[in-house]
Amino acid sequence: MNDFIEFCNLKRQYNSHKEDFLVAIDAVCGKTSFIEGEFVKTFEADFAKFCKVRNVSCVNSGTSAIHLAALAMGISDGDEVIIPANTFIATAWGPAYTGAKPVFVDCTSDTWEIDPGKIEEAITAKTKAIIGVHLYGLPFDVDAVKQIAEEHGLFLIEDCAQAHGALYKGHPIGGLCDIGCFSFYPTKNLGAFGEGGCVTTNNDAYTKQINSLRQHAADGLGNHETIGFNMRMDGIQGAVLSYKLKSLDETNKKRCAIAKRYKEEITNPCIAMQKLSKSSEHVYHLFVITVAQRDCFIKYMREKNIECSVHYRIPCHLQKAFVHLGYKPGDLPNAEH
Repeated sequence: MNDFIEFCNLKRQYNSHKEDFLVAIDAVCGKTSFIEGEFVKTFEADFAKFCKVRNVSCVNSGTSAIHLAALAMGISDGDEVIIPANTFIATAWGPAYTGAKPVFVDCTSDTWEIDPGKIEEAITAKTKAIIGVHLYGLPFDVDAVKQIAEEHGLFLIEDCAQAHGALYKGHPIGGLCDIGCFSFYPTKNLGAFGEGGCVTTNNDAYTKQINSLRQHAADGLGNHETIGFNMRMDGIQGAVLSYKLKSLDETNKKRCAIAKRYKEEITNPCIAMQKLSKSSEHVYHLFVITVAQRDCFIKYMREKNIECSVHYRIPCHLQKAFVHLGYKPGDLPNAEH
C-alpha cells in the first residue's frame, strides 16, 4: 500500500530544520523576549523589506490584522464594506467587529476572486471600503478594483492571508493598496508555530494607530484614551518567522513546480482549475479544483491514500452569522457554485 499523502505535513517541515528552529526559540527564551520585543521587531523589518513597504505591524492573527486595519481607516458602525462572498469568513469578521455592514459580492466564474464588474452596483452612500482577497495565492485584479475605489473615494484593503510572496505586475502583494493584511497561521506559505498576523502599509498614520491599538491603546505614560486590545505577537513567532522567511522564495518555487506538473498532467475534462492571470505570479497556498461530483471525487482520492479538503463549504453570504443581512440562495451564483 502506498504511503498516505497528507493535505499538509507540518512535521516534515519541522523535522527538516529542527535544530535551526530550536536555536531560534532558545534565543528568545535566553533573552526572555516573549511578547513583542526585538525578535518581533526584527521580523517586522525583514518582512517590510520582503514586501517592499515602509511599515509592518505584527499582531496575534490575520483576523486581528483585518480588524485593526478597519479601525485605523475609521471604519465603524453604519459603514459598509464590500467583500467577496468566496473567501474565508475571517475576511468579513474585521469590518463586522467595528460595527460595519459586510456587503458581499460575487466572484468571477473562472478566477473565483472578487468580480470588479459586480462592485459598482453594490456601492452606496454608506460604502467606506473594499476588501480584495488574493485567493489561494493568486492576486486579484488589483488595477480594476483600485480604479473603482479611487473613483468613489473608497479605501482598498488587500487580504493577503493566502499569498505570501505573490506578485502582481512584478510588485509584491501587501503594498499595492492602502493596507495589506497577512496571516501566519501554521499552514500558510509563511507559517508560524502558532497564531500570528501582520498589517503592511506605507501610511505612517495607520501604523501608529495600529501599533497603539494592538497594545491596549497605551501611550507609555499610563494613558488609555481609547479602547485598545491585547493583539501582540509573541517573540517565538517573530523568531520562527524570520528564519522561515529566508527560504520563502525557494519554497514558493517548489509549490509552483508541483502546480505546473498538476496542470500539465491532469487532463480529466471533469476537472476545472483556477484561471491564471498573465499579470500575476501565483504562489499556490492551495491547489484548488472544481468537480461536479465532489463527494465521490474526495472518496476516490482517499481510497488512493490522497487527502484533500473543501474550501469553502458555505459561502459567506449564506452563513447563519450573516442571516440578518437578508441574502438568499441564488443571489451570488458563482460563489455558491
